[in-house]
Amino acid sequence: MNLDFSIDPQSLGKVAVLMGGSSAEREVSLMSGAGVLQALRSTGVDAHAFDPASQPLHLLKQQGFVRCFIALHGRHGEDGTVQGALELLGIPYTGSGVMASSVAIDKITTKRLWRADGLSTPRWLQLDRDQLSTDLVDRAVAELGLPLFVKPPHEGSSIGISKVSNSSEMQAALTSAAQFDRSLLCEEFIDGPELTCPVLGEGADAVALPVIRIEAEGGNYDYQNKYFTDTTRYLIGVLSKAQELEIQALVLAAYRSLGCRGWGRADLMLRNRDGKPFLLEMNTSPGMTSHSLVPMSARAAGISYEQLCLWLIAQAKLDSMPLTGKD
Repeated sequence: MNLDFSIDPQSLGKVAVLMGGSSAEREVSLMSGAGVLQALRSTGVDAHAFDPASQPLHLLKQQGFVRCFIALHGRHGEDGTVQGALELLGIPYTGSGVMASSVAIDKITTKRLWRADGLSTPRWLQLDRDQLSTDLVDRAVAELGLPLFVKPPHEGSSIGISKVSNSSEMQAALTSAAQFDRSLLCEEFIDGPELTCPVLGEGADAVALPVIRIEAEGGNYDYQNKYFTDTTRYLIGVLSKAQELEIQALVLAAYRSLGCRGWGRADLMLRNRDGKPFLLEMNTSPGMTSHSLVPMSARAAGISYEQLCLWLIAQAKLDSMPLTGKD
């Protein structure tokens, strides 16, 4: 793994950890941000918390911040909006730029790009919450089969997601997802374990970290099981070497397809009947809580939480910077 962790914390200047925000994932963001803030301070970085929900972003410039660690999740944090504001302010930030962030937050657009690039993703159908005719709902069931998943395509952390096992459950699932999005994603169910694989870096230099197999109680890796229980099992090193390399190669291709940089995490399903992996989504501002998957995978690769946070903030940049730009 060709990543340079020899970083002088004093050279990074005053750092804002953006946390909280106004999305449905605010609670998770506050937990992520608290962990990042503590880690950066422990390495000697001059880091401070900054909540965009309570302070306007232009104060970043006035308060002398020269870099931002984006620990925001979901809308107004992971969707290109904050990234665009920081571009205008001229303050380098962690993670993907404006375009990649705005594309990756939309699961439907992401799937279209992956399909165009020949990357495997479950079949899907897009519905509009204002045009949910019986014919369209029946078509989704007929085309995708049962069970299937209904998702709001612009939310993360499993918010608004429902597994539909019979037709009578479709309306409730669509109503749940419609609370968060105008467009609704109906997605084919892939029978098999859920996997996740983080990526660090950019372009040809990007590297995939170890793949994690997730085993949640009752097979339901929902919001509660992701962040607030200790019953979910996270297994690393259980795949064959060939399968691990295949999934990592697929994830790197998916990451590059969207133009991501800095870091990200792809979620996948591994089909039981033939071992084929299917991409679900790309997270461009992954969680950094005590239950989060990127730190877990990094630790398996010999990278501590503190090293990871320091490395990420050292990579902060603007879209307008050349690839070699550092500040």
